[in-house]
Amino acid sequence: MANSPSGDSVTERVVRVLETFDTDRTVQTVAQIGRRAHLPPSTAQRIVAELTASGLLERDDDGRVRLGLRLWELALRGSRALRLRQAALPHMERVQARVREHTQLAVLEQDEALFLERLSHPQAGANITRIAGRLPLHASSAGLVLLAHAPEAVRERVLAAPLRALTPETTTDAATLRGMLAGIRREGHVVAAGSIESVSTGVAVPVRDGARGEVIAALAVVLPRDAPTAGAVEELRRAAAGVSPAVSAPHP
Repeated sequence: MANSPSGDSVTERVVRVLETFDTDRTVQTVAQIGRRAHLPPSTAQRIVAELTASGLLERDDDGRVRLGLRLWELALRGSRALRLRQAALPHMERVQARVREHTQLAVLEQDEALFLERLSHPQAGANITRIAGRLPLHASSAGLVLLAHAPEAVRERVLAAPLRALTPETTTDAATLRGMLAGIRREGHVVAAGSIESVSTGVAVPVRDGARGEVIAALAVVLPRDAPTAGAVEELRRAAAGVSPAVSAPHP
């Protein structure tokens, strides 16, 4: 790919354009995209026009831009995330039927917990998680499980970085976190009270590839702060055990 005068490639600029969209910002003007992607107006206009012509972006009647259906279509073709979600969903539904709060599935992606699915009861308590949303590994219960079982290089990189406190109870001390992560590996689950929202407790367990045994995801529930957690841990463990054989099966 040809480089711009600033040295970034066409691919890098396209990725920056696409990354300006998130769950809170689904529709933008070309000018907003250009500013957020740090692109000159003419470059932003050209890239948006090319992505729109290919169906990766779409324009509404007012000329505003959103992600296109073709991007969604391509993302789902042969997606590892889609296969994992499909394998986990029936087991998540059984957990949700018993817990009746929030049940969610997350994977490790670029040093964050990326949430692939979330089931919620209409009267459930607070939960900031969104499908396709991200949370810090050191704060979320699913993230802590993923961090505990991440490759050592990933774990050290995360622990060496500044750790942001989302609430007064978020653990931000690297040494304390190391002890927590060792406990998660030993106990096979985590209970994180108040680390994302002070009114909630996150409970999570690892999901393993049934063939290789490596942790590929985390199943979690979000409960009211003072709710009992032992039953949720057992429900999650049963669900994770049910998911593992399905995600280890070969795919054509």
